[in-house]
Amino acid sequence: MLDTQQQILIEQRVTNEAKSTAAAYLLWFFLGTFGVHRFYLGRLKTGLAMLVLMLLGVVTVGITSGIVLIWWVVDLFLVPGMITGDKNRLRARLTADMSR
Repeated sequence: MLDTQQQILIEQRVTNEAKSTAAAYLLWFFLGTFGVHRFYLGRLKTGLAMLVLMLLGVVTVGITSGIVLIWWVVDLFLVPGMITGDKNRLRARLTADMSR
């Protein structure tokens, strides 16, 4: 069990090391159709899927660009959850490290 000072230290590190909401939304707004915000948030597979779909859509001028645009709008609402998940994983890792 961690004492209060260790818990405070963990929360400070989570605050300092977690992904930035502002940066995530800036990447989402300007480069989001290419999945850059997902790469930033550690979602490599879905970021790559978004990038490939967008590039296919640009090359073929097909439906894949429409799918990516819908995905991009949905991500507007998913970004806060992704950041919370990142903070929770970081918190769990730091807690496990400090418990040793």
